[in-house]
Amino acid sequence: MHRNLKQLQADLSIPFRNPELLRQAFTHSSYVNEHRMGHHKDNERLEFLGDAVLELTVSEFLYHKYPDRSEGELTKLRASIVCEPSLVGFAEQLQFGLYVLLGKGEELTGGRTRPALLADVFESFIGALYLDQGLEVVRTFLGKHMFPRLPEQGRLLTADFKTLLQEYTQQHNMGPLEYKIVDERGPAHEREFIAEVHLYEQRLGQGAGRSKKEAEQHAAAGALETLKVRTPRS
Repeated sequence: MHRNLKQLQADLSIPFRNPELLRQAFTHSSYVNEHRMGHHKDNERLEFLGDAVLELTVSEFLYHKYPDRSEGELTKLRASIVCEPSLVGFAEQLQFGLYVLLGKGEELTGGRTRPALLADVFESFIGALYLDQGLEVVRTFLGKHMFPRLPEQGRLLTADFKTLLQEYTQQHNMGPLEYKIVDERGPAHEREFIAEVHLYEQRLGQGAGRSKKEAEQHAAAGALETLKVRTPRS
C-alpha cells in the first residue's frame, strides 16, 4: 500500500521546497504508463542524477576518512557502498518501498520490494534532494542514514560470494557447482535476472540482479546462508 509522502518528509525532518520533485522521485515508470492522461514524470532522470551525486559524496567521504588508502582501494570501497545490494539495504531501512507510486501490474508482481526498484528509488531520492536543497543537505542526510552504517576500517560491504562458496565446497569435497539463469523479467532498460546455484540436483540458493553476474553473486550468498557459512557481511 502506498503511503503519503508528507509522512516521509516528517519522518526524515526534511520538508521539500518543491514537493513535486519528491513525488517524481517515487514515481515508477509503470505508474506513468497507466496514467497517461495525467502530467506525471517517472524517476529515471532523477535516478541518473542521484547516481552521480552519490558517487561524488561517497568519494568525498572515503577520501577524508581513509587518507592512507590508495586510489584502487578507495575505488573498491566506493563500489561496495553504491552497489545495488547496499543501496537496497538503505532504502529498506528508510521504508522507501512503501512510498513508491506503481502501476497495477508492477504492484501485483511484488515491485514494491524488488531490489532493482528499491536501489533506483534511493538514487532518485538523492537526485531530488540535491535539486531541491543542494549538496550540503545531501551530505547531512547521508551522514545520518548511510555513513554510520558502513563497517569500520573500510571493510568492503559486499564480498565475492561465488569465490567463498567455491572455496567452501572444494574444502569439504562437496562436488561441482552449477549456476543457471532461470528467469528474466522487466523491460529492456530495467532488466532483472534470476539465478540459481545447484550442487548436483539440489538448489542451494537463488538471487536476483541487474546483470547475470550480480544475480549469480546473490544466489551464491543465498547458498552460503543455506549452508550456514559465516561470510564477511554476517
